[in-house]
Amino acid sequence: TGPMISECLGNLLRITLSAEYFEDKYLSFSVIDQSGIAWELDEAMASQCGYTVTYSNWRNIEFRASALSCHSHLEKDMFTVTIQIKASHTPDMENTATHLKSASCRYGPWSPRELVCESNYMEVSVRREVPQTVKDFIQDEPDDWTLAFPEAKAGEASVWQIVFHQPEEKKALLVSDAWSAGYGLNTTDTRVLLRIPYTAVQIQLVEAQGITFSAVRSSTFYKQRWMILMVDTAVACPVDGVDYTNKTIIWTVPKYIQPLSAGATSFKDVLVEAGVDLHKLSAKEMASRKYVLSNDLNAITMKIPIGAEGGYYKTSVSSGQHGTKYTINLFLEHQWEDNKWGLTKHTIIKEIETPFEQVELAIINNSNLSARLMNVTVGTFLPDVELVNLTIDGATVAVPEAVQHGYLTYEIRYANGSKAYVIKVPFDAPSIKKEYMRADMRAHTLNVTLAFIIHPTSETFTVPVITVSTVKDAVLPSARGFCDGRNLRLIITRGNVDQNWLPFISDWHLTPEAAQKYNYSLRDNGTHLAISVPFLSSHVNYEDFHTSGIKASLHLTLKDGITLANRRNFSISCRFSPSELIQCLPNGTVVITTVKLVGIADLDTSLLVLRDRQCKPSLVTEKTATFKFNVNTCGTSRKFNSTTMIYENDVLCFRPGNDTPVYQLKFVCSYAIKQTVDIRYESKKNPPPSIKPGFGSLALSLKLFKEKSYSDPYQESEYPVVKYLRESLYFEVELLQPEDARLELNLDDCWATNSRSQDSLPQWPILINGCENSEDSYRTVFHEVNYSIRVKFPQHLKRFEVRMFTFVQGTTLLQE
Repeated sequence: TGPMISECLGNLLRITLSAEYFEDKYLSFSVIDQSGIAWELDEAMASQCGYTVTYSNWRNIEFRASALSCHSHLEKDMFTVTIQIKASHTPDMENTATHLKSASCRYGPWSPRELVCESNYMEVSVRREVPQTVKDFIQDEPDDWTLAFPEAKAGEASVWQIVFHQPEEKKALLVSDAWSAGYGLNTTDTRVLLRIPYTAVQIQLVEAQGITFSAVRSSTFYKQRWMILMVDTAVACPVDGVDYTNKTIIWTVPKYIQPLSAGATSFKDVLVEAGVDLHKLSAKEMASRKYVLSNDLNAITMKIPIGAEGGYYKTSVSSGQHGTKYTINLFLEHQWEDNKWGLTKHTIIKEIETPFEQVELAIINNSNLSARLMNVTVGTFLPDVELVNLTIDGATVAVPEAVQHGYLTYEIRYANGSKAYVIKVPFDAPSIKKEYMRADMRAHTLNVTLAFIIHPTSETFTVPVITVSTVKDAVLPSARGFCDGRNLRLIITRGNVDQNWLPFISDWHLTPEAAQKYNYSLRDNGTHLAISVPFLSSHVNYEDFHTSGIKASLHLTLKDGITLANRRNFSISCRFSPSELIQCLPNGTVVITTVKLVGIADLDTSLLVLRDRQCKPSLVTEKTATFKFNVNTCGTSRKFNSTTMIYENDVLCFRPGNDTPVYQLKFVCSYAIKQTVDIRYESKKNPPPSIKPGFGSLALSLKLFKEKSYSDPYQESEYPVVKYLRESLYFEVELLQPEDARLELNLDDCWATNSRSQDSLPQWPILINGCENSEDSYRTVFHEVNYSIRVKFPQHLKRFEVRMFTFVQGTTLLQE
C-alpha cells in the first residue's frame, strides 16, 4: 500500500506509482547512485542505463529497472535500486513534493548469456569467461576477427572496446565513444553487459520466418593482464510478429534466429514460459483465461482472445471519433541450450495494442417533466476519460463554470470501473431552445457539445448532445376585440410560444410601415399587440347589410416567422350604423359609400353606377365605391309628406349586355320641410384668412450646415460631426413636398435626446410651441430666410441656431 509499490520480477525490479497519489501532477524521475548523487532520467538516459517508465492499466505509472542498470548496487545475488520522484502541480516543478523509494531484489543464478527485450532498449549480458572457439569457425565473413583483432590491439591499455559487425564494414568504438553514442556498457566481476536503444545507428533489421527483428551483431574486447579477451555480444528482439484474427491476438516469435545462434549447431529447449505484466502464468491459469501457448520446432506462438483477463481497454480517438483499443503487456521467457553458449535465457516484454475500434456512446434522456429539468446521461466511458468543458450557444466554458449557465454535471461510476456523465439543466435556461409543437405542447431542445480528454495521452474528442423533451407548457396568445366609433380593434395578449410569430391580414404582412401606409394603428410592447383598423378599409370584410347595420369583420392570423405556417387565428366582428355610409348635406349634396359583401366577391366596384348610368363613383377601392352628387341629378327621385322631403336613388351593378342588375342598394335622404334656422350674417370687406385642419402627405428634410450662411451642409460621409461645447450648430428644416406657395412651414416642438431614438430619455427642449426655451442658458436663435436661387419658397423653410451642449447627471457626463 502507499503511493509506491515495488515488485521483484526475475532480473527486473518494478515500482508502481499509484494514480491516487500522482494523478494530474508533473513528475521528475531520478536514480540515486551509491554515493547519494541523484541522476535525473530522460528518455535517452533511461534507454542507455536500463530504466523504463510507462503507464499501466489506465493511470498507474510503472518504473522498471534492470538488475544491471547503471546505478544498481550489486552484491552477490542481490541488486538494489533507489529512485527519487519529484511531483508538482506546475510544469516549472515549483513547490515539489519529493518521494524516495529503495528496493532490493534477489536474482540468480545467472545464465551464461541473458538477453532482455524491453520496450525501449535491448540488453545482453554474458559471462566474462571466454567460451572456447570452435576450430576454424568464423562468425561472419572469413576476415571478421582478423580485422577485429588489430582494431582491439590499437586501443589504450586496460580500456575495452566494442566492434559492430555490419554487412558493409566493421566499426570499433572505445568505451567513451560508445557511451557518447547512447550505448550502455558495463562490466561486473563476472559479466560483460551491452545495452542498445532501439534508436541506435548500428541496429540492423533482420527477417526470420517473415518476422522482423532489431538486431545488433557485435563483439566486445577487454584486456586482462597480458591477454585480449573477446565475447560475442550479439542481441536481437522481435519488432513485429503480431496478427489479429477472429477477435484473437496471435503473437509469433521464431526460435534460434541467426544473430543469436551463430556458431552453434545443436539446440535444445529447456524452458518456455509466458505471462502478463511480468507475472508468469501456469498452464491452468492460461486455460482459465483461454490463452493458448504453443511451442513447435521453429517458433513459439501465443494466442490471446481480445478482451481477455490480464489486458485492459483504453480510450482512443481516430478522425475525431471515440473508440477503444485493447492493450495487454505480455512477456515470454525462452531458455535453450546450444553447443556454443550452453544455456541462453531470452526474455521478451511485448506491449500489444489492438487496432482502433469505434464505440458508439449512448445518450439517454431522463428528463423530469414535473421538475422541469433536462436530465441527460452520456456514456459509458472508460476510467481514462475526463469531461473538461462544455460548448453552450457557441461559448466554451469549463465544467466548474458551467453552473453559472445553469448546467450541473457529475460522474456516475459503475462497479466494473467504467463511468458516465450526467448533465442537468432547467427547461427555462436561456440556452434551451423552445419550439411550439401543437395544442399546448412545446419542444425543449438541449444542444450542447461536451469536450473530453484522455489520460495520459492528452488526446481530446467531443460528443455533441442534442436531446428533445416535449412538455405541456405552451401558453398560446389570446385576444379580445371591440369596436369604437369607426374602428375595429384587436388586443392580443402574447403567450410563451409566439415571440417570432408575425401578424398577417389574409396574406398581407402587417408591419409598422404597412400599418402607417394604410392609416392603421399597430403597437407592440412585448406582452401585448394592439391593432386598430378603420371600418372603411381594404382589409375589412363586409358580411351582410341590413337597415339595422353593416356587419364588418377583421381576420388576423399569426404565422410562424420562419416557415410562415399558420399558428393562430383571431377575428372581430361588429355592426356599424348605415349612417356611416351616407351623408345628406344641407346644400343637397349626397355622399354615399357602398361596400362589397363577402358573398359577392366577384363584384367589380368600378362598375357600380346610380340610376343614371352616367353617374359613376368618384372614388373606388377593391371593396368600396364612393359617389358624390346632387339630389337633382343622377336619376334621383323625390317625394313629399306633410313634414319631410325624401330623395331616393339606387347603387346598381349590371353585367355587360344584361339590363337586370346583379347588385342593388337603395338609399334615402330625408329633409325636413318646415325648419327654422337662425343665421347671423355680418358683412366685412376683408374677412381674415382662416385655417382649417387637414390631413395629407408631407415631405420634410432636416439639415445641419457648417456656417451661418447656410450655403454648405454636412454630407452623409462627414457624420458623425464633432463639435465643442458652446460651438454653434446651424439647422435648417425644409418642406419639400408639396410645392404649394399657399403653404407655410411652422415648427411646433423640437427637442434633443442622448440617443438616436426620439422617445429616449433624457431630453432637452430646443423649441416649445414654436418659441425658444426660456430656461435655456443659450437660447435658440432664429435666422431669416430670404428668396435665392436655392430657396424658391422662403415660407417653406425655417432656420435656427443652437449652441452645443451635453447631457449631465450630477457632475457626470452622460454618453450614448
